[in-house]
Amino acid sequence: MVKVYTVTGCPYCEKVKKYLQSKDVEFVAYDIEKDAAARADCIKLTGMDGAVPVTTIDNENYVLDFDKEKIDKLLCL
Repeated sequence: MVKVYTVTGCPYCEKVKKYLQSKDVEFVAYDIEKDAAARADCIKLTGMDGAVPVTTIDNENYVLDFDKEKIDKLLCL
């Protein structure tokens, strides 16, 4: 499952979600401002508090920010 950790009003978070939609990639978006468990998962994954967007498919490897090349590599697009 592809997960995207976001915050409200983040333009890069919106870019990631729109990019994944354009590639027909199903994902679940988690707003870490509203979801404490998702925030904890994101911090555990990255070691950083509040750094978004974070995109992952395996809860181990992730892409920070909107980096199409890294997203494509992670998702084998």
